[in-house]
Amino acid sequence: MSNQQSEIYNQQSLARISNLFGNGHAALMPYFPLGFPDAATSLEVIVAMSEAGADAFELGLSFSDPLADGPVIQHATQIALEQGITVAKSLAMIAELRARGVKQPFLLMGYFNPMLAYGLDRFVTDAAAAGVDGFIVPDLPPEEADELDRLCADRGLGLIYFLAPTSTDDRLKLVTANARGFIYLVSLTGITGTRLKLADNLGAFVDRVRHATTTPIAIGFGVSTPEQAADVSRLADGVIVGSRIVQIVDRAEDKAQAAAQLVRELKSAMR
Repeated sequence: MSNQQSEIYNQQSLARISNLFGNGHAALMPYFPLGFPDAATSLEVIVAMSEAGADAFELGLSFSDPLADGPVIQHATQIALEQGITVAKSLAMIAELRARGVKQPFLLMGYFNPMLAYGLDRFVTDAAAAGVDGFIVPDLPPEEADELDRLCADRGLGLIYFLAPTSTDDRLKLVTANARGFIYLVSLTGITGTRLKLADNLGAFVDRVRHATTTPIAIGFGVSTPEQAADVSRLADGVIVGSRIVQIVDRAEDKAQAAAQLVRELKSAMR
């Protein structure tokens, strides 16, 4: 991506995230780990999902100790690491996706240690230049996020915080006060992965957050089927699907086509 292109993306990042919401339907936000099952295939999968109608992407930055992830994503990120994926290669892949014409917002989802090891200021600068619009960092609580929050604010990037059903009132107040773009609601107490049914208390959890903020909310963790995506889309502004996409790609011969088909099915159910 040229300097001029990256500057345009930086200026528009928060607006691009905000524009996902309020269009009369929930935004579909697939998660996919960069470099799985290899770099070239992951690019093809993401491009195919883009063309199939995904509204935004969570692009996974692989790490050896993904504490919030279940076995499907753990397996995928381990394969990506064994294939040689690094932070620098992940950022280069994001720039390649932009060069291929993928225009949807990119939220780079990863754990804090690789970002810190890369150099936090350098990481945010290079990610913005590659075409990243914001970050989701599962193991960085808002109480400890001052430096990354400042770096993102300086560049007009989003930094997405989590709320879970177990979040205290104090955490709810902190997250809603500092939210930029949207808030990520973890639908259940546990790790990522496919589930047979959504949590029984999900509606009450959403109501609790809605009463505290007008910031859009996206729900992830455990959303697996078109039917579940449809149910979540009636509660939230965004629907995040990860493990099921990774699982289907892992098993399919035509991996890009399989991912695109699932995106079309999810989008159709959410309308």
